[in-house]
Amino acid sequence: MMSLAKKCYLPLSHLIQGLVDEDQIPQVKVSGVTIDSRAVKAGDCFIALKGAVTDGAHYIQQAVADGAVVILVDQATKVPINLADISVPVFSVENLTQWVSQIAGRFYGDPSHQLNIAAFTGTNGKTTCSQLYAQLMSKVLVKDTSVKPAYIGTTGFGMAESKAVDAVFEHKQSDHQLTTPDAVSTQRILAELLSNGSEYVALEASSHSLVQHRIQSLQIDTGVFTNLSRDHLDYHQTIENYAAAKSSLFEMPSIKTAVINKDDAVGAQIIKQLRSDISLLTFSLDNTSADLYCSDITLSAIGIEATINTPWGSGKLKSNLLGQFNLSNLLAIIAVACSQGAVLDDCLKVVPELLAVSGRMELVSAHMHPQVVVDYAHTPDALEKALQALKPYCNGRLWVIFGCGGNRDNGKREQMGKIADQYADRVVITNDNPRFEAPEKIVKQILEGIDGETDVELDRRRAIATSIIQAEKQDIVLIAGKGHENYQILGSSRIAFSDQEEALAALETAQLNSSPSIEGGIL
Repeated sequence: MMSLAKKCYLPLSHLIQGLVDEDQIPQVKVSGVTIDSRAVKAGDCFIALKGAVTDGAHYIQQAVADGAVVILVDQATKVPINLADISVPVFSVENLTQWVSQIAGRFYGDPSHQLNIAAFTGTNGKTTCSQLYAQLMSKVLVKDTSVKPAYIGTTGFGMAESKAVDAVFEHKQSDHQLTTPDAVSTQRILAELLSNGSEYVALEASSHSLVQHRIQSLQIDTGVFTNLSRDHLDYHQTIENYAAAKSSLFEMPSIKTAVINKDDAVGAQIIKQLRSDISLLTFSLDNTSADLYCSDITLSAIGIEATINTPWGSGKLKSNLLGQFNLSNLLAIIAVACSQGAVLDDCLKVVPELLAVSGRMELVSAHMHPQVVVDYAHTPDALEKALQALKPYCNGRLWVIFGCGGNRDNGKREQMGKIADQYADRVVITNDNPRFEAPEKIVKQILEGIDGETDVELDRRRAIATSIIQAEKQDIVLIAGKGHENYQILGSSRIAFSDQEEALAALETAQLNSSPSIEGGIL
């Protein structure tokens, strides 16, 4: 295992063994691996991937000028390459994208082989499940031993600390913008977590990462499927392709245990197709044929209570998290933890301490009204579940402020409009991340699903401020779509923007002329 504290040099022959004619490999030592030409340093191997938008082969000369000592290109590249003009070895590799994870794994000492990795996939719940699982594992004993869990996903990566309730993830970083980092970054992060003492890792496995082979050579021990609903059809084209991408996690040869949501139709299909050598655990809210299921469910403004029945016994679950979907998430992580050797009673004692994930049904302020909740809901299913979770505890009007991302699946826009119209009393349409798409076009497609009165304010800051100031104290305002994100993408510009910060500023303004609070709400 290489140390991340100092520069190490590995023979090129070790990195690309079996991928090219070994007789042609020169005696070159490599001190780094990258797929980003802008990040090339002296001694690096630059992997010039052929992407959907651009081909890394265009940047070979730049990489060489910055110190790359070897170049790998995809055999399918259409970029003319004159080897006489390149001063370092260039190797053409068939289906290069499929091998990047293995190449990076070799460079970083295959850290996944020394870790216990649980990969969470599904449309909704990946981030919540991954972070709750890491929190849970940091607070229980596994086979009578305390462990150091970590997390990699949408909000970055980091170690979970049992003693730091108010700072659940110590040294958390976010140097990538993907749910699952690229293949090289994933191996590098795993190596860093391993060197910091981590033993168990929760990994968000997106459908894109599975199709693009970003986690191809990882040794993943447990696969978890949460649910599947419409999303990313701009990329996958059909819901069947999307489901197949999610299901491919359970085809990885290293998977020993599968934890599957039996309440989901795609989950049921995965169960049917599962290899016989994989240990299966199913969970359900109320299906008694599942390995883990609930009875005596109580959902309230202060959280969840239920009796859970499992292969390890039964017990009372209490949580401060809101909504039926979070009960499903808790079943999933308890199943994984207990399958690893945690004791059910210990897990149930810890569940009330688990903190909500940033931007996932996050209450902006417990002391100011109206109550404002920020959630990442950016799919029809997630938006519906968020509104359903809040509706019973709203003594006034339920507001929703949302938009839809530009240059993404436009088929879900009308559906999200219809859901907002069905469950919310006041609907405010605004910009999400419009990217290069005309905001007016996005709004028009959302409005096709709305019959009732709707406000449109493209300036997201103004939409949030105006709605909160106009809302009554007994109202609840849901700001959906961006969750934890601290930026907004307008064209090619990425500007600083936080729903939480904007909501808090608006709440403070609203308090200036406020009267005593009216009873009600989610607290």
